[in-house]
Amino acid sequence: MSTAFSPAVVRPAAVRTLADPDTPFAVVDAHRARRNIARLRARADRLGVGLRPHVKTAKSLDAAALLHDGTPGPVTVSTLAEAEAFADAGYRDLTYAVGIEPRKLPRVTALVRRGVTLRVLLDSTEQAKFVAAAARESGLALPALIEIDCDGHRGGLKPDAPGLTGIGRVLHDAGCLDGVLTHAGESYSAFTAEERRAAARNERDAAVTAARRLRAAGLPVRTVSVGSTPTAHAADDLTGVTELRAGNYVFFDLVMAGLGVCAPADIALSVVVTVIGHRPEYGWIVTDGGWMALSRDRGTAAQPQDQGYGLVTDLSGTLIPGLVMTAASQEHGTLTARDGAALPELPIGTRLRVLPNHACATAAQHHGYHVVDSGRGTSASPAIEAYWPRVSGW
Repeated sequence: MSTAFSPAVVRPAAVRTLADPDTPFAVVDAHRARRNIARLRARADRLGVGLRPHVKTAKSLDAAALLHDGTPGPVTVSTLAEAEAFADAGYRDLTYAVGIEPRKLPRVTALVRRGVTLRVLLDSTEQAKFVAAAARESGLALPALIEIDCDGHRGGLKPDAPGLTGIGRVLHDAGCLDGVLTHAGESYSAFTAEERRAAARNERDAAVTAARRLRAAGLPVRTVSVGSTPTAHAADDLTGVTELRAGNYVFFDLVMAGLGVCAPADIALSVVVTVIGHRPEYGWIVTDGGWMALSRDRGTAAQPQDQGYGLVTDLSGTLIPGLVMTAASQEHGTLTARDGAALPELPIGTRLRVLPNHACATAAQHHGYHVVDSGRGTSASPAIEAYWPRVSGW
């Protein structure tokens, strides 16, 4: 997405409701977001582990302020730009949960020099040597987590990998070993509650086993970090784990609803679009919100119920039964009625909200969020209470 223009600035005196800004634009329901945050916080408290939310979904300081009651707390980031933006805002306890490479280490070192605890992630001896060398050269401890592969997803070492303790030794000798981290990526295909619980147990066991091996080799392990949105909401025993990570849960989306992790009524992010045409011969309603507004993500296509590019609500957030965004070009969205039902009467100019498949991908299409609060009651066109910009470098 082009960033050649400045983020829009919303003037509350001129923009009062969802009927006012030009479409398409992103909306966050703060009431739903607060409820989602409280739900996972309560679970982490019951399980006796710390919660390190992932801010990659919202990438917003305003949204993050809801995570720890307005006080900067521990968070996970997915880019160094996020790390720098959150450090500038007073966050001092960060985990950069993407594998490190050498040219990024000067930015890491600069943040650590500022007094920020910024953990880096790695899964190879080569990376460990780069981190150790940077630590020695800078005279700083650069805390590192060894990534553990718990389910064959992306990077990481298997818990029983022969090279695990060697990597730990390289880091420890440079004062850099902090612990282990894993992410149950395959939990996004866990369609039953028992499958999600099993994924959570496997995620925990992989991290705890790796930590136990490192300790048995005489290496200290401070952090044992696990988490994904599905497993975070399914875990029932996190013995041996120190912290839980998740990010999507703040907004949720249709993929999470399709897995049974949430309901559509929990989804806090939507995109407001306007009806701009009708093609009755094809059974289409055409809107001004295509994949540039919703993203190309079709994450529900592999689920039992394919939700196209998103489910459709009225401006108040009430689902319109059977109406689905089934096709998208760059700036056009096509709405159709599911299973041959009659299309609703939606004149040109009607504003609608679309619930996204993947909140992270949809949020990335926008510079910020117009904020409403359904906890204050519903109306045909909810009042806009704030504008939350996303951080730079997104």
